[in-house]
Amino acid sequence: MTTNQQPIRETVPTELTWDLSTIFKDDQAFEHALSVLKTEMTAIQPVTFDTALQLQTTIETVLALFRQLETVYVYASLKNDQDTTNNHYQGYQAQVDALAAEVSATTAFLEPAILAVNEIQLTNWLTNEPVLAPYRHFIETITASRAHVLSGQEEALIAAAGDILGAASQTFSALDNSDLQFPAVTDDAGQTIQLTNGVYSQLLQSTNQTVRQEAFTALYQTYGQFKNTFASTLAAEIKGHNYLAQVHHYDNARQAALAPKAIPETVYTTLVTEVNRHLPLLHRYIQLRQKMLKLPELHMYDLYTPLLGKPALTYNYEQAQATALEALKILGPDYQTIVKEIFTTRQIDVVENLGKRSGAYSGGAYDTKPFILLNWQDDLNNLYTLVHETGHSVHSALTRQNQPYLYGDYPIFVAEIASTTNENLLTDYLLKTQTDPKVQAYLLNYYLDGFKGTIFRQTQFAEFEHFIHESAAAGKPLTTSFMSDYYADLNARYYGPSVARDPEIALEWTRIPHFYMNYYVYQYATGFAAATTLASGIINQEDGALDRYLTYLKAGSSDYPIAIMQKAGVDMTNADYLNRAFAVFEQRLNQLEKLLTTLVD
Repeated sequence: MTTNQQPIRETVPTELTWDLSTIFKDDQAFEHALSVLKTEMTAIQPVTFDTALQLQTTIETVLALFRQLETVYVYASLKNDQDTTNNHYQGYQAQVDALAAEVSATTAFLEPAILAVNEIQLTNWLTNEPVLAPYRHFIETITASRAHVLSGQEEALIAAAGDILGAASQTFSALDNSDLQFPAVTDDAGQTIQLTNGVYSQLLQSTNQTVRQEAFTALYQTYGQFKNTFASTLAAEIKGHNYLAQVHHYDNARQAALAPKAIPETVYTTLVTEVNRHLPLLHRYIQLRQKMLKLPELHMYDLYTPLLGKPALTYNYEQAQATALEALKILGPDYQTIVKEIFTTRQIDVVENLGKRSGAYSGGAYDTKPFILLNWQDDLNNLYTLVHETGHSVHSALTRQNQPYLYGDYPIFVAEIASTTNENLLTDYLLKTQTDPKVQAYLLNYYLDGFKGTIFRQTQFAEFEHFIHESAAAGKPLTTSFMSDYYADLNARYYGPSVARDPEIALEWTRIPHFYMNYYVYQYATGFAAATTLASGIINQEDGALDRYLTYLKAGSSDYPIAIMQKAGVDMTNADYLNRAFAVFEQRLNQLEKLLTTLVD
């Protein structure tokens, strides 16, 4: 037997790579832009505002600097992510990381200077000076946080430390993407292959339990070798979050993370409460899984394999693109046009190569195309990933086409709604077009697994994230054993008594990059639930549903996230949208149980 090795970057076919020359023609152009940015940064000096025009001019100058920074940052980060072992692009990444901290320090005076303007005077300007009209929401988001903004000098000192405060995350990324050496494992065909995070996710779907167990054990043995290092990096990251929250006079890090976008903490706590209330539904699904797999004991590595095995439902990349276009046709011709452009103009980096960042994402800046990173495998999961990331990219494109740079991005809270609405539309399309009962059962199984992984699993992560923030704030050391013990108990509570307490899963926190992103993961769960409501309206052709949805995609950050979603028809300040999502989960679980009874009989 031979071992399949990942290709090196230079051997990947050009048509399967993204075309970053649309950002900068070559590295020399990037370096020139970097030099220009450094020069222009030195020209910015702290000011106090005596007139509305002076305020408008300064805002524009600062925004122009950030606009340039975002473009060079995207180029460097995408180049680095395509091969994290490339020292040249590691250097670019380090340069832009350091420069981002310098730009933040240089412009840190802006918010304190705006807050230093007399409130009555500022209100008068916003009411009577047309030059400030485009900046009203931007300024109001700053004044809303008046109690949490420090002096200009203090904010500059904190901003200058941004590179240092981000060091833990950078260390985790380097270790996780570049330095970990996974062993070779055996696939379904009995072939020895190199284990990677991408291969791991595929092997967990194997119908051979021995293959699943070997991959599971090998992965966590590798992470376990560095468990104390991962504990150190995560503890440092959490302490940084708590420190920034404390010095900005927030009650806790969660409040600090949610406040800038006016997300009430009750959105977070309501999610956790409702998910825990509905855990019996997850336990019921887990019990069905054990019954159908005929396993005397169910393990964590048994939670992703299809209940009836895999039908002949695989997709190569070209087939996946064609299916995605059909599934998303319901969103109208303008949406389709953008999707086709993404698919045909090398905006996607498709295949896995040695050193490439794991996972998938859509990224870019206001002045770049919305690029997608994939690590393609020929399976249904990757079709869903393609549709998911395409949702992000179209959201970005529509926002940038309809909003000025000031509001040309969208908050994370609403970002996952666009991507998971696409997933819901794909599920509906496949259930309607695949008539084989076994395929339908597979799709229902897949949907329930996706719900499990998005709403239940991400809320589990959210609980763990808040626990370690609160524990660190209370002075408890975030040691390996402390975090692992809690995580093991939490995992057991979520998955219920049908699942064995595999000791390896206690280390799952070591490999989750989102724990370095400061209260990010809960938004996957809230976004999926909101997307369920939006997709249902579009599928059922409810009056105005599609127009409201497209308006949301064009809104960017022109309003607060809660308000944007209310305009789209979803009120995320109460539990109704979550309960509707759980109702869909139960309905499809009922369908699957009934269908499986027919198929087994």
